[in-house]
Parts: sequence; structure tokens; C-alpha cells
Amino acid sequence: MSSILQRCAALALAMGCAFGAQAEVVIGVDVSTTGPAAAIGIQTNNAIRLWPATLGGQPARYVVLDDGTDVSRAVKNMRKLTSEDKVDAIVGPNTTAAALAGLDVLAETGTPMVALAASAVIVEPLSDPKRAWAFKMPQNDSLMASVLAQDMKKKGLKTVAFIGFADSYGDSWWKEFSAAAQAAGLNIVAQERFQRTDASVMGQALKTLAAKPDAVLIAGAGTPSALPQKTLLERGYKGAIYQTHGIGTLEFLQVGGRDVEGTLFPTGPGVVARELPDGNPVKKVAVAFADKYEAQHGAHSLTQFAGDAYGAWMLLDSAVGRALKTGAKPGTPEFRRALRDALENTRGLVVPNGVLNVTAQDHQGFDERARVMGVIKDGKFSYAGQP
Repeated sequence: MSSILQRCAALALAMGCAFGAQAEVVIGVDVSTTGPAAAIGIQTNNAIRLWPATLGGQPARYVVLDDGTDVSRAVKNMRKLTSEDKVDAIVGPNTTAAALAGLDVLAETGTPMVALAASAVIVEPLSDPKRAWAFKMPQNDSLMASVLAQDMKKKGLKTVAFIGFADSYGDSWWKEFSAAAQAAGLNIVAQERFQRTDASVMGQALKTLAAKPDAVLIAGAGTPSALPQKTLLERGYKGAIYQTHGIGTLEFLQVGGRDVEGTLFPTGPGVVARELPDGNPVKKVAVAFADKYEAQHGAHSLTQFAGDAYGAWMLLDSAVGRALKTGAKPGTPEFRRALRDALENTRGLVVPNGVLNVTAQDHQGFDERARVMGVIKDGKFSYAGQP
């Protein structure tokens, strides 16, 4: 009898182990920890290292790959994550071009993605079947562009020049800011573009100065965004300079130095968590994450990108818990579909950079609670007020 009991116990243990392995939720992550977007990717990765070891109450495993800020490598990573690692979802990429290039992989494999890049084209139009699997954490450019235009109008500025990346990021910002500026009664007097890897933007700066704008908006991300600002100041520009929320890296502050003091920019509330008014609906969650992050990386080290990455875990944690209630098991197509549906039905979820209400019509989900105005003061990102 004891022999039979031992065999039953061994079988039960084996079944339990098998169930445990099946229940593990596997998340693939593609970020740019090297290459031109490395500053963004490194801070993203810092937050990923703070992700708890569970999702929806189940054990979780995270497979993190670096795409080197290379679109083809990002697609290769996504194919590996889906075909070899059998991930239940992908977080990233953190560049718009890479996220767009990966849409085919999502559709072919039925894998949901929570992108860490900003442009709305990643999730719009939702009539495109491939985008049914795409979600993203950063605020849509339209939300951030409108608060910039409102701030310019509030300050009595009349004319503005645009200097943006010559890529999908710059294209999105040009589209959204043009509309926001028109609505605010602002006149755009110049539009210039530059490459992320350019060593000089003197020509663009001189053309911008010739237009004599009251303000300049530089639509770039990370350290390359400092170059146009430095060049404008070197040539004597005295007007207001605005940047996008894409500048939110510590490296931008270091590279920009004194030249970026006073820069105005829109930002998620998490970046300036402790300076938010007590009535801000995001403050409690934002401060809690700031405490966690800065305990590891030091005071004033929190960025928009770190907040987005931790928000991605919070979003998946909520969605995985609801997907599991359908009875679908992690590692199966049924679970990936259930997870996609759960992501699409997220309501009232407070994350470090806003409140998420994701729907079938909106795969981003933030509203005006996800933005405040920031200013660079004493070499730090600081709170400049509500829009």
C-alpha cells in the first residue's frame, strides 16, 4: 500500500509541477538599451528590473532583449519572443518605427503588445486588424501637443517654429502640433527637420531664426533633442523654447547643461510626482513608484520612460488577472486572446503617469489627467503647473 501511495504522491507532484509550469506567464520585452535611443531604453530597463515576479497572482517570467535602436533587429527579437519563448505578451519597443514594424508579428502570432513608444499611429486606426493587438503606454502626441499650444497661448505667444526629427516621431508631432496650434490661434512660421544622428543643425537653426518666432518647439526625443536648442542659443535666440515629453532622460539634462535651463515641456505626472498638488488623482500612485525607483537609482532619477515601463507591468497585472478568470491557460493562443480582450477592457486603472481607460475605440486610454507642464530648473525636471 505504501508503494502505491508513494507512486500517487509522485504523480501528484509531477502534475503539480506541470501545472505550475503551464501557469507561468511569460512576457517578452524589446527595448533599446544600446544605440541612439539607449538613454530611453536604459531607464526603461531600470523600471523593468523592479517588476514583481508575479502577474495576476501567477508566477511571471520576463525575457528582455535589446534591439540596439535598429528596426530590423527589433522585428527579429519579436519573432524570437513569439516563436521560441512562446510569450503571452510583448512590452516595447520604445521607438515608434520599431513598434510599427512589429505589427505584422503581432497579427501573425496573435500576441498582444504594450508598446513604450509615443506616436498614436502605433494604435490607430483600430480598423486595421493588425492594430487590434497593439496597445501603448505613453500619452498620444495629440494629448501632449494640445497642452503645449494651450501654454503658448496662455503666455501670449503668437508665432512658433517647429524643428522635429525627420522620422515617424517628427511626422506625428508635426501633424498633431499643427492642428493644436491652429486651434489655439498660433501661427507656425517655420518647419525644419533633422536626423537623430546629425552632428550639426546650423542650417535648420538659421532658417528658424530668420522667421523670428516667439517660440520654438523641438520635437525630438532623448539627447539628440539638445542639439537644436544649443545651436539656437549659440546664434542668439532669445524666445521661449519648448520640447516634447521625449526629452525625459537624465542624459538630456547632462548633455544640455545650462543651455536647457528654463525649457518647457509636457510630461506625465509621475516625473514630478512629489510636486503635484495633493488633489491630483495620480499623486499617490506616482509617489509610491517614485519612492521605489529612487531607492534604487537616487533622488531625482525618475523619468517619463521609467514610469511608462512600470505602468506597463501594472496594466498587464490587471489584465492577466482578468484573463485567467476565463479559464484560458498561459502559453496558449486562447490565453493571448483573452489577455488582449482584458487589456481592451481596462477601466480606471491608476498608473504612475495617468489613469487608464482602455476601450475597443482607444488602445492608449489616457485623458487630461495624464499630463502636466514641466520646466527644467536647476538641472532637474520640475513641475510647472496644470494646463
